[in-house]
Amino acid sequence: QVQYVESGGGLVQPGGSLRLSCVASGIILSNFAMGWYRQAPGKQRELVAFITRGDTNYLDSVKGRFTISRDNAENTVYLQMNSLKPEDTAVYYCRATMISQYWGQGTQVTVSS
Repeated sequence: QVQYVESGGGLVQPGGSLRLSCVASGIILSNFAMGWYRQAPGKQRELVAFITRGDTNYLDSVKGRFTISRDNAENTVYLQMNSLKPEDTAVYYCRATMISQYWGQGTQVTVSS
């Protein structure tokens, strides 16, 4: 069974930074494209960023502010978030983009002054 454990969220002021981590078990992350998703209250879950073996892609609204990376030895995916805005407030999740049935508990990110 695939399991994801996301961490690193919290309360941060606008303009601040956070680094999210996602540790996976039951799956070898290096074999899959991995994505970070988020879901804000009352909104649908959306794909924020994903990383393949050789490429990264981002939602337009986070380009230049967020960076996705992976550590294959640690079976971990990261999301560095800089210049955070209130509209980035959401629960953030990670998963393999092509394996949709497994989700972690997510980590809450709140951007507020």
